[in-house]
Amino acid sequence: MSVLRKPLVTEKVSALNEKGKYGFIVNIGANKVEIKSAVEKQYGVTVEKVNTLSVMGKKKTRYTKAGVLAGRKPSYKKAIVTLAQGEVIDFYNNI
Repeated sequence: MSVLRKPLVTEKVSALNEKGKYGFIVNIGANKVEIKSAVEKQYGVTVEKVNTLSVMGKKKTRYTKAGVLAGRKPSYKKAIVTLAQGEVIDFYNNI
């Protein structure tokens, strides 16, 4: 199982890209050292710092004939990676 699941491409993270910070959704069991080495290997850049946060899944409720069904979306982990000065990751080069 790979450490990096997919890059985060949202408005907030895109604003951070100009400062050299990039967001990824990562495996829940991954630590900062594993995330750093995976980003460096996959994108060929130098990582200075990794910040992680675990996001709790949202509660969801559905009203059906059988009654109210309550549950949760799955939880996930985000990583914000700071690159060395002058380095860039281009997520759109394969399109």
